[in-house]
Amino acid sequence: MSRTRTALLAAMALVAGATGTAFAVDPGSAGIAAVPCTVDYKIQNQWSTGFTAAVTVTNNSAAKSSWSLKWSYAGNQKVTSGWNAKLSQSGAAVTAANETYNAQLATGASVSFGFQGSYSGSNAIPATFTLDGVTCNVDDGGPGGPTDPPDPGGPSTRENNPYEGAKVYVNPEWSANAAAEPGGSRVAGQPTGVWLDRIAAINGAGGKMGLRAHLDEALRQKGSGELVVQFVIYNLPGRDCSALASNGELKADEIGRYKTEYIDPIKAILADPKYASLRIVTTVEIDSLPNLVTNTGSRPTAVPQCDVMKANGNYVKGVGYALNKLGDVPNVYNYVDAGHHGWIGWDDNFGPTATIMKEAATAEGATVNDVHGFITNTANYSALKENNFTINDTVGGKSVRESKWVDWNRYLDELSYAQAFRNQLVSAGFDSNIGMLIDTSRNGWGGAARPTGPGATTSVDTYVDGGRYDRRFNAGNWCNQSGAGLGERPKAAPAAGIDAYVWMKPPGESDGSSKAIPNDEGKGFDRMCDPTYTGNPRNNNNMSGALADAPVSGHWFSAQFRQLMQNAYPPLS
Repeated sequence: MSRTRTALLAAMALVAGATGTAFAVDPGSAGIAAVPCTVDYKIQNQWSTGFTAAVTVTNNSAAKSSWSLKWSYAGNQKVTSGWNAKLSQSGAAVTAANETYNAQLATGASVSFGFQGSYSGSNAIPATFTLDGVTCNVDDGGPGGPTDPPDPGGPSTRENNPYEGAKVYVNPEWSANAAAEPGGSRVAGQPTGVWLDRIAAINGAGGKMGLRAHLDEALRQKGSGELVVQFVIYNLPGRDCSALASNGELKADEIGRYKTEYIDPIKAILADPKYASLRIVTTVEIDSLPNLVTNTGSRPTAVPQCDVMKANGNYVKGVGYALNKLGDVPNVYNYVDAGHHGWIGWDDNFGPTATIMKEAATAEGATVNDVHGFITNTANYSALKENNFTINDTVGGKSVRESKWVDWNRYLDELSYAQAFRNQLVSAGFDSNIGMLIDTSRNGWGGAARPTGPGATTSVDTYVDGGRYDRRFNAGNWCNQSGAGLGERPKAAPAAGIDAYVWMKPPGESDGSSKAIPNDEGKGFDRMCDPTYTGNPRNNNNMSGALADAPVSGHWFSAQFRQLMQNAYPPLS
């Protein structure tokens, strides 16, 4: 199920090649033109078991408000996935019908769509096409037809754990920023995620590398071995409804733009057979689905914008669409964001979050098979493992769960949460082989403030507060946390059910600005990034704990990076 580099790129980017949808022809108006419609069916790429095709239909008849193009194969070709048209197949007969956004087809107008298919033996171009029952003429397929040699980069079989036996991509732009800091060369070779946080990031914005440039560099780093390259898919409409610092460019109702201008172009590039040998990990839309559980309705943590996103369904639709489209690419591994223990670990959040993730994973044509796993603690600070106390401890007859810090949560750290939430997700209907990722980029909490043992047993609070590694004022604090350190280095298969520890959030890239800074990235100012802010119900009205003088989210924050190195645990050598 590999993608073609030309047809897909064109289709998704809405440029040349396969971009729109097929056109309908009105049989009653066939006399308007000698040829009522034309169809250009081109095989863009072909390998031993599959192919990709781009189809362009031109309507020479009366304008159409909907359309349906049909053809039949002479061989055993099967359409496996497509874009910009609703494709179905019964036996040898294929139907491509319009999507809602490309149903209108004016006289003389053209529309394009593309698809991927499988075959064995011959792969002849169909002899006849009909548009709404009227026969169209057919081009011969042109260059790239079935007589061309197969592409050597054929479809791949997904590994159970893509990180095992593979190197992981080092982003040269992040690496250069890290190496430029005093002592930064100690970690500049670590792999980090690449964030696609706006449409412009796909082709490169502000002088930065675009998606294709990163993939080309990944091929160079790969050499003859295996390599994982990590991307964060992060541009939902109404993004981050409870955190203004990471609000995005798309408005709450712009689900159409999200699909056609963001996900479709990304899929087109990822599906290029040139990149079929890479293991491409996608972290899908952090902070979106958990917000629909915790920050809506009558809860004290509710945010009006989150209610809007729950009502319009665009988080669920967007995640489902992304999983469906990206999941069609055989060497893509989708990991859905699952919050962190200090957000989802309570009883009233735990099960409902798994349920809404199942809803999203079966929306917009997606299935649970499009989900390879989940990721926790993305861009967050929750400690990997608290060793100085357990959730079952008691002090003076009071459970650790009664402490102000734990606050009745059932989990103390990310490892216990990730393993337990994995079981909950399987119970909700996900595959029993799903794996978890944990972002350890900033959860080391080392340095002089790191406790070496349990706290005093004078009260449950002194016991917990004196022993916990996580030094935040509250686990709900998320922006540029003071005192944080680099965590466990990226590592494959570190614990049961965990595919890898990863640095999905590049250390040193800001979570948000500590004061309002005008920008063209759609990123607002959130008081949680202001060190003087005294909090809100989502952090139990604690101080924000944020560092001062921070830049806009995603921009390099030198002071933070230096502190992360200073407080790294395990310590840097």
